[in-house]
Amino acid sequence: MKKIFVIGSTVVDMIINVDHLPTTKADIHISSQTASMGGCAYNVSDTIRNFGTPNVLFSPVGSGIYGDFVRSGLRKKGLISPIPPVDMDNGCCYCFVEESGERTFVSYHGAEYLIQSEWLEEIEVEDVHSVYICGLEIEEHTGVNIVKWLEKHPKLPVFFAPGPRIMRIEESLLQRIYKLNPVMHLNDDEIKEYFDTEDVESAMVKMYEMTQNTVIVTLGDKGAAWYDGNEVYTAPAVKVDTVVDTIGAGDSHVGAVMAGLYNGKTMEQAIVDANKVAAAVVGVKGALLTQEEFDAVMA
Repeated sequence: MKKIFVIGSTVVDMIINVDHLPTTKADIHISSQTASMGGCAYNVSDTIRNFGTPNVLFSPVGSGIYGDFVRSGLRKKGLISPIPPVDMDNGCCYCFVEESGERTFVSYHGAEYLIQSEWLEEIEVEDVHSVYICGLEIEEHTGVNIVKWLEKHPKLPVFFAPGPRIMRIEESLLQRIYKLNPVMHLNDDEIKEYFDTEDVESAMVKMYEMTQNTVIVTLGDKGAAWYDGNEVYTAPAVKVDTVVDTIGAGDSHVGAVMAGLYNGKTMEQAIVDANKVAAAVVGVKGALLTQEEFDAVMA
């Protein structure tokens, strides 16, 4: 059975709740702090797993206290990374969450972001249904390893969620990814900044011209839009009574889309489901839904 391969990081999310972000020289108290499993790839993989869809979390795990935390968290889920242990500190992400639920990330990058060529060469390509890649790993000096491996296997469907790091990745490397015809997944702020425009639809058209594949843009409380080369479609947001935090909303969305398409749904059906999942994620603390919470959303 083919599996979705999710390439990227698993980190410790240190979720720090504050009334507001401090200014320089400020002295504020936090209201709470929590350590949780996180990382874009882990969040995507966990969402796909909730759908019961086969996937491989292709994520390096380093050493140190954060590596131990991640290894223990994976073990509790019955997950083992196909990548051998890395003798380098695992990183973490400090997630500052304001009263509005909006999050700000301050990351310490470690072994989890550095993907080596020899690991990729061990993948049995005939077992791969599709591949998820993230901007954080592509931005690293080892990001070119991922791109080179994908270029060797140009028929593999690729889903690329660059995030705000799209502004920091070398344009020449981005162009190589675009030639792989990835499905692009961004939010409205990211695609507007990349094309220096306030018109999301025109930005989606420009992105499609480069990738020749579907462009998906999440629109916050307005839902999501996608462009297939002919028309821009939209799917409304699911109402959220209380936004706890927005950590992992985008990750859960792209994971749900990939799972839906794997299971034979149309793009519209997959995005409608993804909107449901992302709405549920912003209603809980952190990036993850329990299986029970997920099942309730999809009932």
